[in-house]
Amino acid sequence: MAATERLVIIGGDAAGMSAASQARRMKGPDELEIVAFERGNFSSYSACGIPYWVGGDVGERDGLIARNPEEHRARAIELRMRTEVTEIDVAGGRVRARDAGTGAESWTGYDKLVIATGARPIRPALPGIDAPGVHGLQTLDDGQALLDTLSRTEGRRAVVVGAGYIGVEMAEALLKRGYEVTVVNRGEQPMATLDPDMGRLVHEAMSGMGITTVSGTAVTGILTGDDGRVRAVATDSAEHPADVVVLGIGVEPETALARAAGLPLGRHGGLLTDLAMRVRGHENIWAGGDCVEVLDLVSGRERHIALGTHANKHGQVIGANVGGGYGTFPGVVGTAVSKVCELEIARTGLREKDARAVGLQYVTATIESTSRAGYYPAAAPMTVKMLAERRTGRLLGVQIVGREGAGKRVDVAAVALTAGMTVDQMTALDLGYAPPFSPVWDPVLVAARKASAAVRKERG
Repeated sequence: MAATERLVIIGGDAAGMSAASQARRMKGPDELEIVAFERGNFSSYSACGIPYWVGGDVGERDGLIARNPEEHRARAIELRMRTEVTEIDVAGGRVRARDAGTGAESWTGYDKLVIATGARPIRPALPGIDAPGVHGLQTLDDGQALLDTLSRTEGRRAVVVGAGYIGVEMAEALLKRGYEVTVVNRGEQPMATLDPDMGRLVHEAMSGMGITTVSGTAVTGILTGDDGRVRAVATDSAEHPADVVVLGIGVEPETALARAAGLPLGRHGGLLTDLAMRVRGHENIWAGGDCVEVLDLVSGRERHIALGTHANKHGQVIGANVGGGYGTFPGVVGTAVSKVCELEIARTGLREKDARAVGLQYVTATIESTSRAGYYPAAAPMTVKMLAERRTGRLLGVQIVGREGAGKRVDVAAVALTAGMTVDQMTALDLGYAPPFSPVWDPVLVAARKASAAVRKERG
């Protein structure tokens, strides 16, 4: 009888525990022992849902937890909570971990290793950045800490630093909590994942909601009062009073362990893997989730995209391969969707500056339409911008900003990008139509028609 192999997983959230669960489906405890380490207090939860919990849309914290540690253990997955891996010994096939409660350290050997250490919030080294009342937002513990601060804070002024996905979502959450919200953003417009002309639409909509957005300015420090708590956010041009500050600057791969172990990292600091999610050059080490870089199918370059959708897919692929099956993760087209109050924001593929960076020449088309037939009640406006490769007409990217019914339309474009379609081919797509759902010409197809005309003009 073959000896039982041991799979060690670093990270107890989406990628790590998806890998553990899939591997367990394929191999029983007699064939594969699974040991997972999680340094926090929670496992298998939706970090993407935290802003909606803070804002009150999700009533209970536990509603964000897909599977707790006891449920994993019941499936013969040994999940060690509040235990942080501090070193990976690649040559010795082992990891060293420290128990947060006792401080005790021990080594655990592995036959196969999965690194799913996630990402960490960017926290710039600014004066006052660690003052009470300043919060990052990456884990359930972070969300609980912020809610605790909000319950104790008498003032109602909030400053959000950064206007990406977390920034705009937290602006909405704080607005719902009754705060006067200011968003301070270094970029030209909110949502740097969009082109500036589309970001301007987000800026205008946020202003209409009562959110003050200050763009094109850098934060120089967090100012504190006599009690040591935050009192304002200082920029290079002004001070913005604050009783609470939320950092929404973005995240970067949590790969300090991997770097120390000599594992290969990409230009964004994420681990590099092959299509099977195996760390390049290492037969028995896999990695997935927010700590890896992925192939952008449109540009052909590696990117770092921190999304739970990718993390869960990575885990499924890793678990299948560890369990003796086969799976691959071919790459992404960069699809994302978000909202701030009634405004929906979506993008997929390349922005203009992304296309320029990889040497692609392109045309653009921007149209305004509605979510339903114009005569149908509650038809909501939306703007669609489309990029297509010059001459070939290959779809390169789509951005959508609008009201209800706008955001998920980006999925049509994501499928078209994955299939390598041209904008001319898109104009013939057989999309569903009825007045409650769409105009006769869906807004995405209207944009495709305009982009196709621009391509034909370039061809002469």
